[in-house]
Amino acid sequence: GFHVSKSLRKVLRREAFSVTIDTAFAQVLEGCAETTSTRPDTWINNEIVRLFTELHHAGVAHSVEVWREDRLVGGLYGLAMGAAFFGESMFSRETNASKVALCHLVGLLRVGGFALLDTQFITDHLKRFGAIEISQTEYLTQLSSALMRSTRFGPVLAQWALEDTLFSQRNTQTS
Repeated sequence: GFHVSKSLRKVLRREAFSVTIDTAFAQVLEGCAETTSTRPDTWINNEIVRLFTELHHAGVAHSVEVWREDRLVGGLYGLAMGAAFFGESMFSRETNASKVALCHLVGLLRVGGFALLDTQFITDHLKRFGAIEISQTEYLTQLSSALMRSTRFGPVLAQWALEDTLFSQRNTQTS
């Protein structure tokens, strides 16, 4: 299951950040494409931006934006297909901003009836949240099932999503 640390739960409850859904897709793409000292190259080129922007306009690609006042400080984007969400990239310009985006995404996926969150890679960062790697056979089984289901994703669900994530956390985690 999804695990939110005590310290991150405090950050989420403090509401130091505001979160929006699908309101700044282009800015999130730009943030994810930024190079940094730890990430000198990016795979997000002009063609990727064009294609994902088209998918966003078609209602398939979505973004979660994290703001401090009027500054975009973190976010993520990905594709929603059936009950599967394919996380493409995330970024953070402030400590915890991408973590806040991920918590909101997981809440949205839970409330919307999603069954699979494909992170593409398992990083130490994602492992701390409880991400696990599954076999290709298991993945294809889960993917096939998820693609056959319909779900909802979007801002209308956002107000309940974080509460759902934190509430289920209290009921399933002891840390």
